[in-house]
Amino acid sequence: MFPVARPRRLRRTAAIRDMVRETSLDARDFVYPLFVRPGQGVRNEISSMPGNYHFSVDRLIEEVASAWEDGVRSVILFGLPSKKDETGSEAYDDEAAVQSAVRALKQSLPDLVVITDVCLCEYTSHGHCGVVKEGTVLNDVTLELLARVAVSHAKAGADMVAPSDMMDGRVGAIREALDDVDCPEVSILSYAAKYASAFYGPFREAAGSAPQFGDRRSYQMDPANAEEALLEVGLDLEEGADIVMVKPALAYLDVVRRVRESYHVPIAAYNVSGEYAMLVAAADNGWIDRERAILETLTSIKRAGADIILTYHAREAARLLR
Repeated sequence: MFPVARPRRLRRTAAIRDMVRETSLDARDFVYPLFVRPGQGVRNEISSMPGNYHFSVDRLIEEVASAWEDGVRSVILFGLPSKKDETGSEAYDDEAAVQSAVRALKQSLPDLVVITDVCLCEYTSHGHCGVVKEGTVLNDVTLELLARVAVSHAKAGADMVAPSDMMDGRVGAIREALDDVDCPEVSILSYAAKYASAFYGPFREAAGSAPQFGDRRSYQMDPANAEEALLEVGLDLEEGADIVMVKPALAYLDVVRRVRESYHVPIAAYNVSGEYAMLVAAADNGWIDRERAILETLTSIKRAGADIILTYHAREAARLLR
C-alpha cells in the first residue's frame, strides 16, 4: 500500500521501462499484405489505402526486397486477375499473377516466407467467395475449386496457403489436396474466425472484390459472436490448420484473447484495411501522432495474444523498431 507501493518507480526512466516491458514487438511478427496484378512496370497507388499499391511482378520484387531490408520477413499475396468469370478460374491458373509472383519471390529471396491468400472473390464476376447458383453461395462445390487454388500456389513454391473464404470444410479439403500432390510440408494459415465486418471497405476497392449482389453474412461470422469463433478455430485445427487467424484485429481483440487462452497454437490477427485507413487519415489530419499510434495499435494486437500480425504498417513499423 502507498507510500510503500509506488509503481511509478518502474516507470522512471526509459531504460527501466524497457527492462520491465511485458509485451515487445519485433519486425519478425509482421506479415506484409501485397497486391499483385498482370503486366510490367505497374506500381499504382490504392486511393483508399495511401502507401499501398497494385504491383506487377517486376515491381513487386523491388518492393519486397526493400521490405526485406527493413526487416520484414513474411508477405501475403492477393491477386488481381486479367479477367473474371463465374467460377474465378484465373485463381487456379498456374501462370496467373500470384503464381508468377511466388516463383519470382522464392527465386530472388529464398528465405522469405511467402503466404498466399486462397479465395475466389477477387476472381469471380459476382464477387462472392464461392460458386453461386440461383443467388446462393454453394459450400461443397466451392471446396474443390479452393483446393485447386491452394495446390496451384503450393506448386509455385508458396510456404503457406491461407484460405479466407469461410466455407465449411475448406481446411480439410485443402490439406487432403496438398498431401495428394506430395506437398505435405506446405502449411495452412486459416482465416478461422473471419467476421462480416464494415472494416474491409478499402480492401474491396484494392482487390476489386465487392459482391455484385447481397453480402457475405451467410458465410462470414456475425460480429456479435465470440463463442462461435472458438468453434470455428477448433474445427479448423481438427481439419489440419497449422496457424489460425482472427480477422479483423482491433474490434475483435477480445476474440484474439479468448482464442489465445483456449488453444496452444500460433495465432495470427489481421490489422485490416479499414483499420489502416482510419489511422492514416487521422494522422494526415494532424489528429494523432502517426508513429506512436502505429506502434500502440500493433502492441495492442500482440498484447491480446497474437503471435503474428498481418498489417499494412509492416514496413513502417519495422523501421520504427530498429
